[in-house]
Amino acid sequence: MEGLAACFEDLEDPRTGNAGLHDLVEIMVIALCTVLCGGQYASDMELFAREKEAFLRQFLKLEKGLPSHDTFSRVFRLLDPEQFRACFQKFMAKFSQACQGVVAIDGKVLRRSFDKASGKSPLHMVSAWGCEQRLVLAQIATDAKSNEITAVPQLLKLLSLEGAIVTVDALNCQRAIAQQIIDQGGDYAFALKGNQGTMHDDVSVFLDDPLTTATTQHTTVEADHGRIETRAVSISTNIDWLQERHQWPGLQAIGKVTRTREIGDKISTETAYYLFSTPISAERGGDVVRSHWGVENRLHWRLDVIMNEDAARNRMDNGPHNLAVLRHMALNVMSKEESKTSLRAKFKKAAWNQEYLVKLLSLF
Repeated sequence: MEGLAACFEDLEDPRTGNAGLHDLVEIMVIALCTVLCGGQYASDMELFAREKEAFLRQFLKLEKGLPSHDTFSRVFRLLDPEQFRACFQKFMAKFSQACQGVVAIDGKVLRRSFDKASGKSPLHMVSAWGCEQRLVLAQIATDAKSNEITAVPQLLKLLSLEGAIVTVDALNCQRAIAQQIIDQGGDYAFALKGNQGTMHDDVSVFLDDPLTTATTQHTTVEADHGRIETRAVSISTNIDWLQERHQWPGLQAIGKVTRTREIGDKISTETAYYLFSTPISAERGGDVVRSHWGVENRLHWRLDVIMNEDAARNRMDNGPHNLAVLRHMALNVMSKEESKTSLRAKFKKAAWNQEYLVKLLSLF
């Protein structure tokens, strides 16, 4: 309980008068336990507290009885999301190695968080994903995907990037973001597309030219589930001519990845181009580029398919934002628990086995 209390001790209680009957830290602990056991809504939190009262009273006082679903809903609606996000960062500080390796930045829309009555658009969460550690390192919310470019610099400020390689999709391939990553001691690997029109044209024409000699090349072939995928990576550090024209912050190399997929008698090919702030080898560059998709496969997919985030109907005030951070916190705890079982099975085990739930809580 000491670790949990320390995690939430800086939260200011937004309730006043009789609405503050129940202890705020105890409410947060019950909510976290509910999510670790597969719950989603305020009604789930009330049900969990009622069914697990004997278990909860082993480490919570619950002097005013059990909170109702209205209490849980009110707390998450009114709670300052910036303070709650600070609690998350405090929790992540225990894992000081988290910013090593590849850090993938990407956004995700909480599709049912819109509110037509008030004209509120769906919440858009931009997350930093530690690809090697498989942890959410930080997150920041914005109310539209168009605002993601302005959210990423704020997200990067929350991270210590020394020794890390930051990957972003083409939307966030921006000079200012590149400069910030360099200033914070990190490196970048940016997907390059049409939003940087002349830069993309110059890089693609150069790397597609048969007369261009790559500095380093690497090819991998994988076969799985009836599909054969070949990835050819070529990287060139011959970029003085490119920098004369564009002066891109920290640019050291450009790369090209050609993916060829064979499924039965169907063959498809796609080519992507990248900017690197380090003279990286083709083999490592291919790994870094591929690691970026971990934010989709190991974060966004899990949030939607296993934790049902896209089905969550929390819409009012700060509720969608705060509950999204709570889900990230629960997902990180599950990732740090190293038993060899699926994430779905871990949620079931936490619900069925109190000793396992205690083990998860002890990671705080």
